[in-house]
Amino acid sequence: MLFNFFKIGFRNILRNKVRTIIHVLGLSIGIAICFLIFNVNWFAYSFDSFHEDVDQIYRVTTTSYFVEDEYPNSGVPGPLAQVIQDEVKGIEDKTTFYYLYQTMVLLPEQNKSMGRNNETAFMEPSYFRFFDYEWLAGNPETALENPNSVVLAESQASSYFPNTTWDEILGRELIFYTQDSIPATVTGIVKDLESNSNFIFKNFISFATIEGSELKNWYGIDSWTNVNSSNQLFIKKSKDVSVESVLSDIMTVTEKNTDFEEGSSRSHDMHPLSEMHFEGTYNNQGVSRSFLQGMVVIGVIILVLACLNFINLETAQSINRSKEVGIRKTLGSNRVQLVFQFLTETLLIVIIATLLGMGLVQVLSLAFEDYLPGGFHLTLITAPNVAFIIGFVVVLTLISGLYPALILGGYQAQRALMGEVKQSHKFSLGIFLRKNLTVLQFASSITFIILVSAISYQMSFLSNRPLGFDKAAVVYLEIPFMANTDKVEQLTDRVRQQTFVSGASPSNDLVSSTSLWTSDLMMQKDNAESELYVQVKNADSAFVGVNGLRLLAGNVHNNSPAEVLINETLSKEMGFEDPSEAIGQPLTFNEIPRKVAGVINDYHSRTLREEIRPMLIFYDPEYVQKLNVKLSGDQNLAMAKTQLEGLFKEYFPLETTELKFLDDEIERFYLQDVKIRNILAWACGLAILISCLGLFGLSSFTIAQRTKEISIRKVLGASLGQILFLISKEYIFLVGISFLLAIYPAYYFLNDWLQDFENRINMPYIMFLLSGLGVLLICLLIVGSHSYFASRENPAKVLKSE
Repeated sequence: MLFNFFKIGFRNILRNKVRTIIHVLGLSIGIAICFLIFNVNWFAYSFDSFHEDVDQIYRVTTTSYFVEDEYPNSGVPGPLAQVIQDEVKGIEDKTTFYYLYQTMVLLPEQNKSMGRNNETAFMEPSYFRFFDYEWLAGNPETALENPNSVVLAESQASSYFPNTTWDEILGRELIFYTQDSIPATVTGIVKDLESNSNFIFKNFISFATIEGSELKNWYGIDSWTNVNSSNQLFIKKSKDVSVESVLSDIMTVTEKNTDFEEGSSRSHDMHPLSEMHFEGTYNNQGVSRSFLQGMVVIGVIILVLACLNFINLETAQSINRSKEVGIRKTLGSNRVQLVFQFLTETLLIVIIATLLGMGLVQVLSLAFEDYLPGGFHLTLITAPNVAFIIGFVVVLTLISGLYPALILGGYQAQRALMGEVKQSHKFSLGIFLRKNLTVLQFASSITFIILVSAISYQMSFLSNRPLGFDKAAVVYLEIPFMANTDKVEQLTDRVRQQTFVSGASPSNDLVSSTSLWTSDLMMQKDNAESELYVQVKNADSAFVGVNGLRLLAGNVHNNSPAEVLINETLSKEMGFEDPSEAIGQPLTFNEIPRKVAGVINDYHSRTLREEIRPMLIFYDPEYVQKLNVKLSGDQNLAMAKTQLEGLFKEYFPLETTELKFLDDEIERFYLQDVKIRNILAWACGLAILISCLGLFGLSSFTIAQRTKEISIRKVLGASLGQILFLISKEYIFLVGISFLLAIYPAYYFLNDWLQDFENRINMPYIMFLLSGLGVLLICLLIVGSHSYFASRENPAKVLKSE
């Protein structure tokens, strides 16, 4: 019997080709999107799930408060990591490490540079008790006990010492250059983590090395007031102790050892290791949980639209199969057998759609490669994927096919054979559902169109918003941190001498970036000392000219440590309405007395999501990391790039650098928003496509059922326009209801998203209306075309059987 079900189902699929194509196309799109989203989520949630006792491991984080502002940080004060296990109850073990950025590695025996990497950290020996590494050489218990010891990952050891056995590598020397020169002896080798992990480290320097470093104070491991994101702390909590209890004890320790100034405070939090991939990773390849959730919602909406199409079209066409049902029941089939027969047809369609979807998902993964998490690779045949596909096919078959099957199986044999499947004066659940399902489809389409239009408008608004500085033709080079100041000065002078350069300025940061350095300053006014919290930039006197900033009063600071520049906002916070009044005002910054040399215009030093902060610019040549260069006129960028990189290489031969553009950095501010817009645009297009497919099939069927009615009306004198209006008015009403349903979700999402921007558009209500009219126009084109061709039929041919 099962074979007959499939045989009959396959024949029905071939007999109704248009219906099958509509179903397969809609379902395959929904299946492909859901399959891809499932794999992305599975990948994201798999990070660091393989460690022993993973449910008990937490990362301790810090939030600092100053007046009304809060500053979250994934790090902790250094001393907290040293005392937490002794002074906080319920902690079985702890480990701390200090993450190093852009660390250069030198092989002294060959005097060879291995370049810079972001995979180096000072590690406590307990790190390897927390996280599961396989040791290839060395003693896990003692490898990191002594200063100037280093454990290498397998890949790194092979890179540094090719064609050398693990035992021969032990005892070899390396030098790590960060803020200081750190010699280290290889004491162990571990296998690279093969499972997905946020711990990207491959050079594990003993934490005890910091004690002997000349820059011990720089790392801040003895300072309760220094909260650095590089200083990471993980704890293993006892199972019988609550998170709240541990946090309470941590706060007690912090408050005991920290003297907070008035208006400032600090709090700590504990985040499970499983959450780290969504909150901040060491290679910036984490993923936003809200982004994942948004993808899931979009996938579900697309799939639901496809299922609604299936249900809608099948229930509408059920009248065509009423006689088939009547004959089957007359020959002895019961309702259960008929339901299984129709579910079998649905299963066949879903299987075909799934096979097509597996091909389509490969195309989607390539099209959305830039939107997928770093390191993600799609593999079709895995145990989770096979289970997902089987379960998905079964669930999708039941969701899509059960209601139409129950409707068809419930027809009475006698009435079905007479072509009567319902009484006209009774309420029809099928018609009611068809109308409401159509409304839901168009409501989704209108919502997507509103969102895409409004987000595009906001992005256009931001791109045309004055930033307060000139980003055109500004490029920059990365300078090694704490590089020789004489070399930096000589390089800057050489760059300024180039004919294609109009200015150059060393600084710690770009004129506008995602970085944020904040500090406090003290100022004396009216015989009282007041404290202000400001954004800080370290840049020389040419910084203003290179970046096209405007000097409102005074002069640039002439690179004098006794002088600073401030922006107009800080001038007002200091109590001066006229910028010129701030010139010469004494203040104390970094415990050094200084005075205001000049006031610059307010400009957006960070994204347009934020308001302009009070800013102070001073110059300390020891701590610069960028060389900003303003190119003059229409230059050959390839030539300029080659020459500037060549000059850089003369002074820093061991470094690898590449000329970068300021406007590229600014574009990255809104990369996530652009991704959201583009994903919604794709979802919008797919939603419209699926809705149109359903409307095409549904309208062609329903209008075909009204062909005789249309012919009679023509015979009685109805015009083409009257016939088109008669058929279209029902759809106008449905789209109107869809528009009303779409307004609230679109408004809710947009209002929430726009609140993140300090500079934003007003709610674009006109786009709501235009989106509704656009969907109405599409609907009328589809329905109108079917109505037009139906009305062109010769009434004599249509009515000859009457």
